[in-house]
Amino acid sequence: MFDFDVGKLMIFGIVALAVIPPKDLPRVMRTVGQYVGKMRRMASDFQGQFMDAMKEADIDALKKEIEQLKEASKVDVAYDPVSAMRAEMTNAIEPPKEVASTEIETKLSAAPADSAPAEATVPPPVAFEAHPAVSAPESHTSPAP
Repeated sequence: MFDFDVGKLMIFGIVALAVIPPKDLPRVMRTVGQYVGKMRRMASDFQGQFMDAMKEADIDALKKEIEQLKEASKVDVAYDPVSAMRAEMTNAIEPPKEVASTEIETKLSAAPADSAPAEATVPPPVAFEAHPAVSAPESHTSPAP
């Protein structure tokens, strides 16, 4: 705050000795020291309050920026992931309804009666077998104690 170096302090001391009598000098120096301490504390309090205000301003600016990003990231399309997942699972479980039956009927009606049987045009069902890496759990019996 005040730029005091050793030279300036010596000049203040010489002036103080010339103006203030030597017997009152310790009392005056103590009083001056107390006032300087109060000024330093007030300056540090002011600086702390100023820094707090700057932090709050920075926090407010960050909050506003986050709100702007949040508004910019909103999508105006109504998307329901639960109903989309339900539709996908239903389609995976249920066989196709009209397309497959219409194609089979068309193939059956187009085939001549004395040619190959109708089952030949429809692919045989796929048999699911257990994967060789996956085995049934074995029953473990522990020896009796």
